[in-house]
Amino acid sequence: MRFSRLSDWLSWQERLHPSAIELGLERVRRTLARLGWRPPTVPVITVAGTNGKGSTVALLTRILTEAGYRVGTFTSPHLIRYNERIAIAEKEVSDASLLTAFERIDSARGGDTLTFFEFNTIAALLIFETAGVDVLVLEVGMGGRLDAVNVVDPDVAVITSIAVDHREWLGQDVEAIGAEKAGILRAGRPAIFGSRDMPRSVGSVAAELGSQLQCLGRDFDWERADESWSFKHETSDMEGLPLPALPGEVQLDNAAAALACLACVRHRLPVARSAIERGLVTVALPGRFQRIECETEWILDVAHNPAAASVLGRSLRSLAARRPCVAVCGVLGDKDLDNIYRELADVLDVWVVAGLQGQRALDSNTLARRLRDLGARIDSACEDVPQACARALHLAGREGRVAVFGSFLTVGPALQWLREHCVTLR
Repeated sequence: MRFSRLSDWLSWQERLHPSAIELGLERVRRTLARLGWRPPTVPVITVAGTNGKGSTVALLTRILTEAGYRVGTFTSPHLIRYNERIAIAEKEVSDASLLTAFERIDSARGGDTLTFFEFNTIAALLIFETAGVDVLVLEVGMGGRLDAVNVVDPDVAVITSIAVDHREWLGQDVEAIGAEKAGILRAGRPAIFGSRDMPRSVGSVAAELGSQLQCLGRDFDWERADESWSFKHETSDMEGLPLPALPGEVQLDNAAAALACLACVRHRLPVARSAIERGLVTVALPGRFQRIECETEWILDVAHNPAAASVLGRSLRSLAARRPCVAVCGVLGDKDLDNIYRELADVLDVWVVAGLQGQRALDSNTLARRLRDLGARIDSACEDVPQACARALHLAGREGRVAVFGSFLTVGPALQWLREHCVTLR
């Protein structure tokens, strides 16, 4: 075995391929062929989209688990532990399982220098192959058409939303990005679009393939009624459902997309209403408008593009005012910082910026300068997220609020820091 520790494998994988991101399926297909991997015989649900992927995957996994199915779930990136990315029956896989998978991949890859994410995807598929799962729920990493996850043919493809992000790889506008994400659709198979603003390109791809496309607001919908909601669908209307445990009204879009998806596979994976209700009220997903009460109130959200920042801003405005509201912000260099700032400027009083780890990270001094030029009141530029959290806590005091956002690489270390400094999570 090349390495005996997971951390050593991951460090090596980060350096193996010449670039951190290189979209394409051929390297993955060649390696899987050498490994003798066979496509899943169980139902597969693939989830793509700019925002809402993680929430929709969490809802699907929780509901299917409550229905009695053993679910294999693949997500990315992780918040704290790499193992979070691959879960079987809602339990993250062990280091030993990952080490075995990595060794197999390394032995079979030949001359292919796989990216970090390609190693991750292949490992998940190898682990799921022998895990005895009843269904796979796979989250696309970036895009869709050329994302490593797209080597698997889904029985149902879900696209949660389309917004501008990852321009360098996916295109400059929502139409180009929509066409890339629609690459997960398959001919003659169901497809779900989970927001009300569908780019024309998604419909065009679906029409060319003959995919059975269902869209929120056209083929299925939801209505809210105080503390409950109703799901409207041609095959399975449901009144009086409990609100999802995930906060924010946008989660009703994600929940409706999840239920529309499950309606498409009901003949292979029947799900009772009771399982849907239990899944809705017990679903949990760290880092999505997650509220933590410590000496002050903390809001953790992985929002890292303008569309997600807009949702975060609306959610913050819906809360009772607490002052000051302190931002802890760290972002990657390829993000649309100008518009992220504009979506949040009116709800954040003072900013503490943090440097992040990784090749694409924006250093704290550059981030502080750019935000200051946009009009932000910058208190400090900290070397890392824990330092930024400590400073933000001091600024907010007991009466204020801290909002942590900008990246998984911001929220993960903040969550870890809070677990060490806070005992009450909600």
